[in-house]
Amino acid sequence: MYGIALFLHILAATIWTGGHIVLSVVILPKVLKSRSAEQLLEFESVYEKIGMPALIIQVITGLWLAFNLLPDVEQWFDLSNPLAHGILGKLSLLGLTLCFALDARFRVIPSLRSETLVDMAWHIVPVTLFSIMFVAVGVSFRAGWLY
Repeated sequence: MYGIALFLHILAATIWTGGHIVLSVVILPKVLKSRSAEQLLEFESVYEKIGMPALIIQVITGLWLAFNLLPDVEQWFDLSNPLAHGILGKLSLLGLTLCFALDARFRVIPSLRSETLVDMAWHIVPVTLFSIMFVAVGVSFRAGWLY
């Protein structure tokens, strides 16, 4: 079961992170140059169909993997335990991602137009950086970077 959960977690991370890198590096510059909110909304509508399920899979498998590492959830918050560093790092990045995503979904996207594209960019770039940091923290469990 561990191998399946880890595989699904990594596959979902690939979809989530890769999609956000493409969005930030390829789509966003074109959208900002052409001032086309429609192009951004078009990408979002297509990507959301695989990106959101990927994020949900990451959250479910991530919690399962964390529980597998440290079955006592209280230990997730014990900074004297090196494994808690990675778990707290992932939970912190998840919290930041959710805050940015909810703000974008309920405040920015409903009124998205050419004049508000920069506001959306200020959401896309940090979420992309958070997604890359998710991967780095995940690798650290094996590489020992956070211990």
